[in-house]
Amino acid sequence: MPLKLPEARERAALVSDVHTAVHLDLRSTEHFTVEATVKFACSSPGSSTFLELAGAEDVLLDGSPAPYADGRIALTDLAASNEVTVSATMPYVSDGDGMTVTVDPADGERYVCAFTAMDIAHKVIPCFDQPDLKTTFAVSVTGPEHWTVLANGRALAVEAAGAAGTRSTFAPTPPISTYLFFVAGGPWVSETWDEPYEHAESGTVPFGWHARASQERELRRDAAELRRITSACFQHFTEVFDPPYAFDDYQQVFTPGLNWGAMEFPGCVAFRDQYLVPGVPTALQRQWLANTIAHEMAHMWFGDLVTMEWWQDTWLNESFADFMGYDVADSAAGYDDAWTTAALNRKPLGYRADARRSSHRIAEDAEQLVDADTAFANFDMITYAKGNAVLRQLGTWLGEDFLAGVNRHLRTHAFGNATLADFLDSLDAETDRDVRGWAERWLRATGFDTIEVTRKDWVPVLTRHGSRPHRFSVGAYDDHLRLVETRTVDLDDEPVALEGLAGRVVIPNAGDETFAAVRLDEHSWDVVTRHLSDVESTLTRAVLWWMVIDRVENRAVSLPELTAVIDHHLRAERHPVIFESVLTAALRIARLYGTPAELPGFFRSVEEVSHAALAEDLPELRPASLRALAGTTHDREMLERWLHGDGLDQEVRWIAVRRLAELGDPSFIAVEEDRDRSVAGHLASLAARAAVPTPEAKAAAWATLMGGGLGNHEFTAVAGGFWGWEQADLVAPYLERYFPEGLALAAESGQAMGQIIGRGFPYLPLRMSARRALRDRLAAALDAELPTVLARTWNDALDDLDRALGLR
Repeated sequence: MPLKLPEARERAALVSDVHTAVHLDLRSTEHFTVEATVKFACSSPGSSTFLELAGAEDVLLDGSPAPYADGRIALTDLAASNEVTVSATMPYVSDGDGMTVTVDPADGERYVCAFTAMDIAHKVIPCFDQPDLKTTFAVSVTGPEHWTVLANGRALAVEAAGAAGTRSTFAPTPPISTYLFFVAGGPWVSETWDEPYEHAESGTVPFGWHARASQERELRRDAAELRRITSACFQHFTEVFDPPYAFDDYQQVFTPGLNWGAMEFPGCVAFRDQYLVPGVPTALQRQWLANTIAHEMAHMWFGDLVTMEWWQDTWLNESFADFMGYDVADSAAGYDDAWTTAALNRKPLGYRADARRSSHRIAEDAEQLVDADTAFANFDMITYAKGNAVLRQLGTWLGEDFLAGVNRHLRTHAFGNATLADFLDSLDAETDRDVRGWAERWLRATGFDTIEVTRKDWVPVLTRHGSRPHRFSVGAYDDHLRLVETRTVDLDDEPVALEGLAGRVVIPNAGDETFAAVRLDEHSWDVVTRHLSDVESTLTRAVLWWMVIDRVENRAVSLPELTAVIDHHLRAERHPVIFESVLTAALRIARLYGTPAELPGFFRSVEEVSHAALAEDLPELRPASLRALAGTTHDREMLERWLHGDGLDQEVRWIAVRRLAELGDPSFIAVEEDRDRSVAGHLASLAARAAVPTPEAKAAAWATLMGGGLGNHEFTAVAGGFWGWEQADLVAPYLERYFPEGLALAAESGQAMGQIIGRGFPYLPLRMSARRALRDRLAAALDAELPTVLARTWNDALDDLDRALGLR
């Protein structure tokens, strides 16, 4: 049963000073065993509490059968100081919620990773599984002798353990929350070094990158850049943050089976192995990796050193890490287009989330998040993308006082837990501005403001519709969008007239400093639509492209009108991040808002823009152009020529194979499978087979999809291929079956898998009548009792359909 907030509060008042010693035996392919000793203090001797341990068999407490039921081990008649020992046999999983096993199809090697976030640690070890009961961990792991084992603590020794095994022992950690416990075992290949750090005893900290053996070529290829980014971020964080780095090593591992993009396990960060791409990475793929490296390292301070008390303050972890990820990638890691990436890719996710019925405050009340299942749904783009944008606005509003307040917060609560009130206390001590009033309007309220431009005697006037104070830059331009002047503006309750800019085109929030919709006056908008691609600043150009996309999503601009803007302005775009981001956004819009009748013109535009970029032989645009072209073209002969050649990178090859399958030719799938036996190839082949446009192929793919035998990434791959671009009529019977069968599958699954099933929603171009029928079936399905996470995902899909139908 999930832990409830009242239970967590009661246990936190009772238990303290927790220390855990864990031994895991991962040699068996059928199950693993755990032996753990948990020491803790009790504030009220004679009381009772419980440890959590889910799915266990043969559970022993201090050597005798444990009082074990419903995933809990009862601990009764507690003393002031307590020591309990638990041993158990535990199941492996394939859904990323627990001790996750992946067998690499490239070489048959087995990898085992303990993914423990959010409240998943009790599927791996016996523990008090709540964030405010931190514990030290002393860990040892027995695994096959050819494995390398990684964990939170620094590796101390590897010794023979009999039965073709070795025992790896790790240094005890400082106090950390249970959801941060991590081990990863397998025949990893590694790139390691000693990172200079003056606060370390030896003057250095062991650093490393690790990947599956079958990814060795990619790891060696990217090792220098991975090290450069990691070192640059580490030097930056250790210079700007007052508390020293708290852990005794810093390993990073590309793990299979991870549900999150990455996870901030202290001293040993896990990344999805898809970040290590087999081919030439696109501009966005490079940017995402740099941002994520910085994001996860920021968590070593925000989240790991100082942790939220309960899940309502998740934003103190994730909003900060998201903000720091982009900021440090931009200022320290050499990716100076990070905020351009955010403007077109990250921030829009926040706007969309905040316009939904599921919107919530960035900083919620604890009572609104009664358990981890409810809180899991709030690990969303309010917490990440909007929280990031709001913190950027706070930094703009406070100036240097922002970092001073942050450092006070980190110093005050190091190795402990903190709340919104604690954070505001720290800011308040460093600034004269009303941070509590700011927090009420920005962190404790939903929605976003609109900044409107009007004219009075041709003088631009800025009016805020909403309730929040804003500080942002305004760009003034001539009628060819050449920059004339930039101003910083504070906008609150009273409108601001921009004297001296009569007749000029004005772009509020030109530097994307605040979180607000922008509505331009008619003159400015007319000039933007004619000269968007002439704007010199890449960041402002990205802001303007988002205004165009936002108008499409609000049904003020149609898909054919967007197609015309792409034809005119994206064809002229040479910045790789903007080029790829706009293509990605346009493809999303076509799926959510397009009809089958609109697709041919849209696809022609994508093909022509991609061909034009390839014809100019611009290396920085080539990866994105090839992917967009391969995924939308109807030119089978071109795709076949590509696949018969040798110069195409593997990711593009699979996109071409899938597109051919979607167009009715699945003959290349088996050939490509034989060529590429990697995990990525396995997933791509599943998607390609699901895309084949015959009733028999769809029936087989559906049986696989809903059969319950797929891992997390496999489900995503099959669902992605199943809802083919131009297959609305073919998959029509499954639009209705998705709801009862998806619900039945989610009811048997955990948090993350439930979300993945919900994200397998049938987004594809539909006639308006079919889209309305889908919407009505979804609304009816939501009337039933649903798992919490699935209900949230489907409610968001309902909002998407309502926007597409013009109902919101």
